[in-house]
Amino acid sequence: MKNIIVGIDIGGTTTKFGLVDDQGVVIYHNSIETQVREDFRDYISDLQEAIHDSINKVDSSLRIKGIGVGAPNGNFYRGTIEHAANLRWKGIIPFVELMEKDFRVPTIITNDANAAAMGEAIYGNATDMKDFVVITLGTGLGSGIVTNGKLVHGFDGFAAELGHVNVNPNGRQCGCGRKGCLETYVSATGLKRTVYKLLADHLEDSELRTHSFDELSTKMISDCALRKDIIAMEAFEYTGAILGSKLADTVAHTNPEAIFILGGLAQAGDLIFEPTIRHLEKNLMTIYQGKVKVLPSGLPNQTAPILGASSLIVNHYKK
Repeated sequence: MKNIIVGIDIGGTTTKFGLVDDQGVVIYHNSIETQVREDFRDYISDLQEAIHDSINKVDSSLRIKGIGVGAPNGNFYRGTIEHAANLRWKGIIPFVELMEKDFRVPTIITNDANAAAMGEAIYGNATDMKDFVVITLGTGLGSGIVTNGKLVHGFDGFAAELGHVNVNPNGRQCGCGRKGCLETYVSATGLKRTVYKLLADHLEDSELRTHSFDELSTKMISDCALRKDIIAMEAFEYTGAILGSKLADTVAHTNPEAIFILGGLAQAGDLIFEPTIRHLEKNLMTIYQGKVKVLPSGLPNQTAPILGASSLIVNHYKK
């Protein structure tokens, strides 16, 4: 009988899940839509059914040893999803309780970026590090902080919400209800908002003028920047400047060996890494300059969220 871990990544649009073996190989992965059900219990039932079906499809003798979950506002201590801005179900969702009732195995939930940080420690480029930060750049900005080899959860489970540090108190409206949060500037969505602001403020020719906001994607903006489109290049410079300056604050708080950047926006490569590193160094105190590595994730992009979630169970059994 082969042991596996189920890794689940809950996103605003889709929920990805996968079966991970003892060598850290994702032997099967799939997804379901996250928000088609009005009642979260129906959504969880759909997810449970999809997991059971995947096991029967691969090998019905597989034994689940645990379920790891990365979710927006996932609370490690309570096993809940609490007041997630980008999910339709408001209030507190007893996710772990409902999953353990069905599968009867240890189930651990945390912030999706915390899961990514643990995944980097166990499967990625931070296997020999004890102090590092992970930044996930997707629809929003998530973060996970590891200090002395341990994830920082904080007093009641909501530490390391760097996406909601303030850039400008009178700035862009955020889904959390406040204005000027970092993720409204530094994320796939934030990059698109920057492009539209630049298009309004400048008269230069740009390929990006022919696309609606909904049509725009990070890849389209990246491709334009590589073709030296002035608006696209300036959008990445602006985004990197804000991210670098805020990461300098994070370095002062945590003194990490490295900062890992992953997610859709990170796929832009040097377009985002170069200005981020330049502005990070510019804003660092002298004692930190030249010491902090800014690196891409060592996890495969397509299955990184699944591996990150499954690593929560690996860490659980290590303890």
